[in-house]
Amino acid sequence: MPATPAYPPHSAPRLFVDLALSEGAEIRLDGSHAHYLLKVMRIKQGDPVKLFDDRSGEYLAHVSALGKRDLILLVNGKTREREAVPDLWLCTAPIKKDRFSWIAEKATELGVAKMIPVQTERTQSHNIKPEKLRTHMIEAAEQCERTALPALDPLIKLTDMLEQWPADRHLFFADERIHESGEGSFRKALVAHEGPAAILIGPEGGFTDAENEMIRALPQSVPVSLGPRILRADTAALAAISLWMAGRGDWNPG
Repeated sequence: MPATPAYPPHSAPRLFVDLALSEGAEIRLDGSHAHYLLKVMRIKQGDPVKLFDDRSGEYLAHVSALGKRDLILLVNGKTREREAVPDLWLCTAPIKKDRFSWIAEKATELGVAKMIPVQTERTQSHNIKPEKLRTHMIEAAEQCERTALPALDPLIKLTDMLEQWPADRHLFFADERIHESGEGSFRKALVAHEGPAAILIGPEGGFTDAENEMIRALPQSVPVSLGPRILRADTAALAAISLWMAGRGDWNPG
């Protein structure tokens, strides 16, 4: 007798919907969601669809009605609660749009709680399009089975961000200038600094001397080194997030 296949199937389409989900709810989808399910996935009546709302968790639904350009899903029940998110922010200067979108996508996959674009003196790209960054975050969460999305703040000047910085949050400042001095071990910094945290990554070309001094003057600032090699901004962001997740995040359960 053949084994009963797992249900819902792993291949079931998975979508984020920006509304509160609950068992028994009927969800009408049109626009890009409907196009994806109807034209790309060729979904049929009765087929399963996974949904998550960034509020309460993930739900299993099935197609209860099909139209030419829309469809209705009936929510059967919850499959997972919304995941716990490590309290880590990523503060990073915008770079070229494709690479900055890539940072947003990978930061979502790695589990940051918030992303803050930061304008510095050497920031080359000021034309941030939050809706496009948000789209990249959503797509990453859909594909990687996340049940939570990072918050996305508007672009803020470095001076304003430092003036408003919360007293209880450490700011791990990636400073490529300190490696040769033998200071700034990220591993040692993580051992010494528990609690809410953020990572600050500079622009292409790095922070100016004045900005470096201003960041260091912040009591919550913790200058750290990312090793002996100079990293591009997008590489530095992912390296720093990974180090924090391994040392203080949820990569080491138990």
